Amino acid sequence: MNRRGKHLANCYRVAERGLGRKLTSSSEQLGLIFWRAMAVFVFLFCLAGCATQRVELATLPKTVSPTLQSPQTIHASSETFDLLYVTDRARVAASESALAYGAERASFLSFGSVSITPTRSSLSSKKRLRASAFSETGRFPATPYGVEATANGLRRPPAALAAHHQAAASLQAEVARRLATADRKEVVVFIHGYGNSFDDAALATGEICRSLQNQFVCVVLTWPAGGSGGLFFGYNIDRESSEFSVADLKKAIRIIAETQGVERLHLMAHSRGTDVLASVIQQLGIEAYVGRSSIWQRFKIANVVFFAPDIDLDVASSKMFAWVSDPDLAFGSISRPSEIPPQGPLHLTVYSSPGDKALGASTLLFGSALRLGQLAVDRVPKDRSEAATRWAGSQMGGLVDFIEFSGGGLIGHSYFLSDPAVKADFVALIRDRVKAGDPRRQIVEIKRPFWRVTDVQQALR
Repeated sequence: MNRRGKHLANCYRVAERGLGRKLTSSSEQLGLIFWRAMAVFVFLFCLAGCATQRVELATLPKTVSPTLQSPQTIHASSETFDLLYVTDRARVAASESALAYGAERASFLSFGSVSITPTRSSLSSKKRLRASAFSETGRFPATPYGVEATANGLRRPPAALAAHHQAAASLQAEVARRLATADRKEVVVFIHGYGNSFDDAALATGEICRSLQNQFVCVVLTWPAGGSGGLFFGYNIDRESSEFSVADLKKAIRIIAETQGVERLHLMAHSRGTDVLASVIQQLGIEAYVGRSSIWQRFKIANVVFFAPDIDLDVASSKMFAWVSDPDLAFGSISRPSEIPPQGPLHLTVYSSPGDKALGASTLLFGSALRLGQLAVDRVPKDRSEAATRWAGSQMGGLVDFIEFSGGGLIGHSYFLSDPAVKADFVALIRDRVKAGDPRRQIVEIKRPFWRVTDVQQALR
């Protein structure tokens, strides 16, 4: 472990001691609040600089793509490639010719292009990615759009509607332009987590896209993370900013999904971004159900992938399956309690690590029974076993897989980018459409639907 890793490990031990104090007197109990607050404060201070990791480019094992006839090895591309970004971050002052977005919230949704270039460090000779050449293509009107009174009642202002439709058409034109040159007429969307800058989000999306051999249209949905004010070094501000962005990102995903030529949509999120995505799925799921459809039929969503989800197990269950648990919800004009629309290839995949100390901080901070990103088959709380069984069992119709990664730790929260086996597995899932249980996946069965990531070399034997 390097010096930074040792420092973080020491911080975590300090926090654990503060949070694990045994108190016997009333005065000690009174001090418990102080010690726990200080423990979490110390740990989040240590964690603040670890929100995003710079990831080295890796070569992944041989797999078979449905678009190719023979096995191939996934190599890092040496070519610069383009990402589509959508953000409700506010622009910040930069040079006259440069465009930059910060951690403040904007009242409007912007979109454009960012170039991702593989580079090699002169000191370490290791390959990295660099984001550059930001170009804003358009933006939606400032929210809320407002209403105006007419003789027939309230309506949205025509000017706001015209500006919205123009922006939506421009965003769809950007997606369509990329679809025209993509090998696969599918879109991969990534939503980042806590503490990530605009560049961090773009680089993580670039690494995902590169791992998928740039066969897909890749989109980074980036919300105003990276705040530094308030308590806990911006975590509380980031949490509220992520909630602020749900409506904007839902709107963006709907518009992207409705672009002519899109065949499938794959939604991926990391850490705090999984809570954002869960809220988006909740709202789109209800919207589709009321329209007598499913999110596959309505929005072409084939995969929802959570990496190290920083969300409480109960909250995730409530959001992801809200419409399932509400048989009184109107299916069209009336409720049809037994009606479940066809879900098609829709699948939820959750990558978790019981040793993810970053999520341990969230558990301590919020008092969660269990963060979804720390879930393991033997770690389900007894009072949550029934709910977990519903997630895991046949009642979910095989819609969910839980994949356990044995690494993680303080500096392993971004293992979906740094671990070759995890990367190879989600490539097989998204690019090759390989289901869990197929030997081409990098996982072995624990007890369905729980799986464990295998070592890359072991999987290749």
